[in-house]
Amino acid sequence: MRNLVILSLSLFFVFCLQAGAQQQVPIPSPAQLQWQQAELAALVCWDMHVFDGEFYVQPKARITPVEDYNTFNPQKYDMDQWIRSLKDAGFKIAIFTVSHETGFFFHQSNATPYSMKALKWQDGQGDILRDFKATCEKYDILPAVYIGTRWNAFYGVYDFKVQGENEFARNRQEHYNRMIEKTVKEIFTNYGDWAMVWFDGGAHGPEQGGPDVLSIFEQHQPNNIFYHNLQRADIRWGGSETGTVPYPSWGTFPYPAIGAGESAKKEIGANNFELLKTGDPKGSYYMPAMSDAPLRGHGGHDWFWEPNREHIIYPLEDLVKMYYNSVGHNSTLILGVTPNADGLMPEPDVKRLKEFGEEIDRRFSNPLARISGRGNNISLSLEKSQAIDHIVLQEDISKGELVREFILEAEINGKWTEVYRGSSIGHKHIVTIDPIHTDKIRFVARSSRAEPQLKSLSVYKIDPAH
Repeated sequence: MRNLVILSLSLFFVFCLQAGAQQQVPIPSPAQLQWQQAELAALVCWDMHVFDGEFYVQPKARITPVEDYNTFNPQKYDMDQWIRSLKDAGFKIAIFTVSHETGFFFHQSNATPYSMKALKWQDGQGDILRDFKATCEKYDILPAVYIGTRWNAFYGVYDFKVQGENEFARNRQEHYNRMIEKTVKEIFTNYGDWAMVWFDGGAHGPEQGGPDVLSIFEQHQPNNIFYHNLQRADIRWGGSETGTVPYPSWGTFPYPAIGAGESAKKEIGANNFELLKTGDPKGSYYMPAMSDAPLRGHGGHDWFWEPNREHIIYPLEDLVKMYYNSVGHNSTLILGVTPNADGLMPEPDVKRLKEFGEEIDRRFSNPLARISGRGNNISLSLEKSQAIDHIVLQEDISKGELVREFILEAEINGKWTEVYRGSSIGHKHIVTIDPIHTDKIRFVARSSRAEPQLKSLSVYKIDPAH
């Protein structure tokens, strides 16, 4: 009896250790899960720069107030056309820049005079943010909002601060902080839920002399993605504006926030932001990477529309590679698009977006075979021996990222042969291999924090020259 009691206690102790280890695996919130499952997000960039007839130069824009905000006069404005083009591209989330560095807010605001109420356009009654939200919902795209508080040329705010140390500067800073808090509350309460809120360049809080946007978010948008300030980041920048992250790129991170510029920890900024790119498999916080790039980024880097710049739209093959190296590396791809001065998404951009959506759909909508399963060894059988060149893995990340090392094997001529060796899977890992003929594929976990749980193991034969 004594030995039985000791054995029972030992088994209970082991069970507790295993349960504790499982609990330590960072788990995504429902909003983070939704974010990664979306895979593709569009950042719709619009500001007064589009209408001034001058080439956008960011350092200048941050310190130069707009001379005439009534140059905003889009005569062919068609929000439906914007969002249709995003739907055709396969975007599941759309993010609108309600304000950027000019400080102008594209909604009806009672907190700042520098908003849609000031315009002659639509007799001051227009509300781009309202139109954007409603049209996203019409096309079943999750709406999100991007808010600029770090720079505001209208209010003379640079890198979070009103310049100067005297009483005038302190009073202006206090006024700016309260204005931002009221404006953010309007955006969070007058328009319903946002899938994600993105503060441009971060948002210093009261501890750093800035407005308190985090508490307003947590009060009014508690179930959504917050990105970001020095206290909290629910997702992380992927370390470049190339639309890609390296492999592996883990969905976990060692710090609860990523900082911004000089405020980032030295460990985060080191080696050209290597930690942001790769994440940390031992990280205590679930914080997946985003991969952002402007659609007009091939030989240029235009987040905002400029005339006669269609030649820098990324070629289709480049966008497909971007997809493989973002979504296929456990990251969400954010592609920057920008309406023109007429108020339309430019036709060359619309055409390329549609081509992109169709090509991704052609490649990945019809697998030759697919299976899900649990365990260290999961096999997939095809109906017959045939050529394959892509294998796509997905973990059930609602349980966290568990797999640390794995191999993929194919049965070739009656023998199991290793065709790929990897580490991170996360939401999705797209594996390309030299074409092989097989009727069986096998996933074998070599290292995992708990029993692997594959949401999907699927195989494809793709003709890239189609």
